[in-house]
Amino acid sequence: MIKALLALAGLALIAAPVAAEPPKAKTKPAASTKSRRAKAKAPAFQLPPLSQAAQRVTSWVAQTGDNAGLPYVVIDKPTATILVFDAKGTAVASGPVLLGIALGDDATPGVGNKSLSEIGPAEKTTPAGRYLAKFGRAAGNVKMLWVDYANSVGIHTIPPANKENRTKRMLSPGIDDNRITYGCINVPKAIYNGKITQLFGKKGGYVYILPDTKPLEAAFPPLYARPIS
Repeated sequence: MIKALLALAGLALIAAPVAAEPPKAKTKPAASTKSRRAKAKAPAFQLPPLSQAAQRVTSWVAQTGDNAGLPYVVIDKPTATILVFDAKGTAVASGPVLLGIALGDDATPGVGNKSLSEIGPAEKTTPAGRYLAKFGRAAGNVKMLWVDYANSVGIHTIPPANKENRTKRMLSPGIDDNRITYGCINVPKAIYNGKITQLFGKKGGYVYILPDTKPLEAAFPPLYARPIS
């Protein structure tokens, strides 16, 4: 009898279902070092040391809101430099530029109606002053940022297949060879495609071109009321 009971107990143990383990809670994989770095805030862009003229113009625009809530760039002709700011006045880029081959701060009357072959050496100037710039079409249906449409002055990258070694001129450490254009302002592709087209694409923005020879106040009359401190 006892043996029969033990045998039945053994069969019960064998047939008893095995309790299933509770499901383990899913844990999110730890963020990789790369993803954490991507989420980290990028450091603010730092402008290079500015000329006194560039300091005066950038301070005036920032303090008075002369840019009217639009992005803007400052072209420092004496140092062949571009400074790019967003609509809030935050500096986002800077770099070298190529400018009109002739020193001068005024466009020759009627130069905008001439073909390139008709423009004389003394007429190849980049005019100074404050301009509301917007994107539009140029010859060959090329899109560019027009600064002074009437005088055919715009901002764009270096034209392809140019014969003046413009890329080499832009990358050289000196600025004497940065005077080579008919009056337009050539800027690096990284700045033009990465910053200017994005910032100026919808509503345009302002361009402040510092003079070569005339007083800074003559190009920007509001500075008469802001003497050098």
